[in-house]
Amino acid sequence: MPSLLTSPHSKNLGYFSCRAFSMGFCPVSEMMQKVMEMFCKQPKTKAEGNNVEGRRKIKGTVVLMKKNVLDFTDIKASFLDRVHELLGKGVSMQLVSAVHQDPADGLRGKLGKVAYLEKWVTTITPLTAGETLFTITFEWDESMGFPGAITIKNHHHSQLYLKTVTLEDIPGHGRVHFICNSWVYPTHRYKYDRVFFSNKAYLPCQTPEPLRLYREEELINLRGNGKGELKEWDRVYDYDYYNDLGSPDKGEEYARPILGGTEEYPYPRRGRTGRRKTKHDPHSEQRLPLISLDIYVPRDERFGHLKFSDFLAYALKSLVQVLLPEITSLCDKTINEFDTFEDVLNLYEGGIKLPNGPTISKIRDHIPWEMLKELVRNDGERLLKFPTPDVIKADKSAWRTDEEFAREMLAGVNPVIISRLQEFPPASKLDPKVYGNQNSSIRKELIEDNMDGLTIVQAIKSNKLYILDHHDALMPYLRRINSTNTKTYASRTVLFLKNDGTLKPLTIELSLPHPQGDRHGAVSKVFTPAEHDVEGSVWQLAKAYAAVNDSGYHQLVSHWYDFNSKGFHHGIK
Repeated sequence: MPSLLTSPHSKNLGYFSCRAFSMGFCPVSEMMQKVMEMFCKQPKTKAEGNNVEGRRKIKGTVVLMKKNVLDFTDIKASFLDRVHELLGKGVSMQLVSAVHQDPADGLRGKLGKVAYLEKWVTTITPLTAGETLFTITFEWDESMGFPGAITIKNHHHSQLYLKTVTLEDIPGHGRVHFICNSWVYPTHRYKYDRVFFSNKAYLPCQTPEPLRLYREEELINLRGNGKGELKEWDRVYDYDYYNDLGSPDKGEEYARPILGGTEEYPYPRRGRTGRRKTKHDPHSEQRLPLISLDIYVPRDERFGHLKFSDFLAYALKSLVQVLLPEITSLCDKTINEFDTFEDVLNLYEGGIKLPNGPTISKIRDHIPWEMLKELVRNDGERLLKFPTPDVIKADKSAWRTDEEFAREMLAGVNPVIISRLQEFPPASKLDPKVYGNQNSSIRKELIEDNMDGLTIVQAIKSNKLYILDHHDALMPYLRRINSTNTKTYASRTVLFLKNDGTLKPLTIELSLPHPQGDRHGAVSKVFTPAEHDVEGSVWQLAKAYAAVNDSGYHQLVSHWYDFNSKGFHHGIK
């Protein structure tokens, strides 16, 4: 253990006593504390009192967040960090020159003198998670030029979230800003120093030579070496195949094939975790428990405390929505299904109504845990119920309109799949030798009456017709999908662009494979807008199937497959 007499922050025992008094370890009067501070005040050296020629004192401001559990202050971590400060194990920083290289350090930028965050012990951490501001003073030789980077060592017991570092009055540059936004763990967790660069972008060919090695090493650290199990403090952005879908150690029926990694199907890929392999299949990785949230994600990419609190709150609401229906479903003939639209609306209604007004607002202001704040809302939302979607707040039937159907399609999760219709009827690209005739059966007389007087040819030429086409993507898989409890169709939705810039659906085609075999083509039905009677109900179902196709395609193809096969391939993170 370092001696109190030789620590960077505690040069004499009297100084340690002042720190102890300021933390409240000893009951002293205010007058006594001031006397002690006078005796403990260290004399300024010549270098400290005045700028030595060629050297300057650079003041800095550091904004960070101390370690928190959600938004509760971690009392244990806070106490241990203060103990580490008293023992001289603080948070240190060094400026890195962007002008001069150090031959003794592999031609990296020269390092300035070590400086420590000031007044950590006496700075009060707020009860709820929030920013804490510290000052720091660097001694900088003007001959070293512009400081283009900064290194940090966290000698505390726990991690901290470093947001920004701002340096004032850099000679010839004024204020220099470092945007960090990163978790910094204790130094023993890293095999390298954490480094952050000033908020100044460079092309690779223009990067100052003293900073080049720092940047290259930072990229190597982020890529990792592909070995070992990754821990929460690791900062590795690496990829692996989907080899954790099954649990072969439980038996053959729990084994699953590995997705990706072959010459024919190199994708999809997932973030690498490095968990241990299963005993029965050395190519498969062990899975985490079903309810575990401890899957490796680079620490800086994980939810912040507010987002994570919202996530847990909505998970709790979802659990309640599942458990209560499961209990009541014991007497229900259609388990796991919505019997009526009222069942859907009940997701947002019922429950315990919370009071509005200043009373509930005052209660929320005194709740430090964001998760509880999300559960105890003051906007009229009922306890443990999902927030009511805006579209049905004013009118519970608004979602049924064709206008809303088209608006959600365009403003929803998968608008890039909507394309301009260039030929009519829409043609399939599936191999006719395998799937037969898969071209659309939509006839022009079904839709031309609803196109503001335009013909099909005129509408195509004037870019008025659009299509949401999921036919070819789903048709090859429909037999397997419909052999389960899930039933669906392959859909084509034709839309018309109105003069006000909005879309309206003209027709929806739903198709199934031919019962006598794929080579006989598709069996299709075409539906057009209707509002009343049986036709109106059937039209609503057709829109529902089209929406399900769009959502499913987004999750499995746009969101998952395309991102893996294209985004990762091109190095997009």
